[in-house]
Amino acid sequence: MIKFVTVAAAAAIALAAQASAQAPAPVPAPTAPQANLRGNWLQADQTRQQAQQRADLMFQRLDANHDGTLTKAEADAAAAQMGGGEGGKGRGGKFAARLVDRLFAGADSVSQAQFEAQALQRFDRQDLNHDGTVTGDERQQARAARQDRQGN
Repeated sequence: MIKFVTVAAAAAIALAAQASAQAPAPVPAPTAPQANLRGNWLQADQTRQQAQQRADLMFQRLDANHDGTLTKAEADAAAAQMGGGEGGKGRGGKFAARLVDRLFAGADSVSQAQFEAQALQRFDRQDLNHDGTVTGDERQQARAARQDRQGN
């Protein structure tokens, strides 16, 4: 019996040594970060198709009752969660409130097609070289141009 336990212990040690000697599985190399991201995913390069998919996803999240129509009340509720409700303070809240005002522009509701069309118009304005991809640099240039227009 002692011989059996000794052989089993030796086998276990041999297997453990062999397992620990194996090289660990290689870790996939991280993709190089894009220049000018400044830690913000909104600065990443984006294709027109990605912009459309993002708009559709955002619409689905905002359409609280999932009826295919986004009401101003639903958008206001989402903006309030970001701190942008009535008298909302903070950068995120002000941004959300401005977005809601621009989105509805006097209307009480928007369809998914209207929501998507606005997102794609925004994309097209930012795609300065019209290659179907908005880069971080193009986005920054479009932002600067918009600020110049608002300042004048």
